[in-house]
Amino acid sequence: MRQTLHLCWLPWALAALPVSLLADGVIVDKVYHPYVDALEYELEFRSVLQAPQPGGPNTSHWHQFSLGHAIRDDVFFEVYTIGTKQRGGGLDTRAWEAELKWQLTEQGEYATDWGLFMEYENELARSAHEITFGLLAEREFGRWSGAANFFVVNEWGRDVQEEFETALALQARYRRSQFIEPGVEFYAGQDNYSVGPTLQGDIRLRPRQSLHWEAGALFGLTKASPDNSLRLLLEYEF
Repeated sequence: MRQTLHLCWLPWALAALPVSLLADGVIVDKVYHPYVDALEYELEFRSVLQAPQPGGPNTSHWHQFSLGHAIRDDVFFEVYTIGTKQRGGGLDTRAWEAELKWQLTEQGEYATDWGLFMEYENELARSAHEITFGLLAEREFGRWSGAANFFVVNEWGRDVQEEFETALALQARYRRSQFIEPGVEFYAGQDNYSVGPTLQGDIRLRPRQSLHWEAGALFGLTKASPDNSLRLLLEYEF
């Protein structure tokens, strides 16, 4: 019992760990949940618009498109293409990713639900590779849900300096209804600490078909952080 109690609070204790950069300064992205829906397919679109960091390059505008499928009752596999858009220019495909999520515990089996995450990214225009391992956790407090993601990243290639990095993402949301859930998110990375409100919800289309949406506005907490970041996510699940 004591061991279970300690594990329940591990994600929140991780918030005290030092964290560093992920994805060239773009850390506001998505908070993952440790659950897998058996036999589910998913089409996903993500967009992040981030103001420039002080002394850094121009505003970053990222787009991600993906197709995913639950290859087992507890394993979800997804493939992404990642693009960037410059002001006045078109969308340039920058990289591709392969992502695997493994649900470790049944929902509600323990006080905290657990999952593991692995991702490989390969940039197209230069020799740069990235592999990420993550721990996913979620816990319910009445009508509130809290989720924590902690990632360890290794980057290597001829055009980048090999290094290990870490990143943290936290989310608390209020399950007001199926259609709308207000919440707050926190992201941390080197020179980028951001927090802000979010909204998300689900629209049921027909049996086993739904549209999930998320939107958030994050604000920098330090002088080195971007002033603001906006994120949008749309998922068609079938």
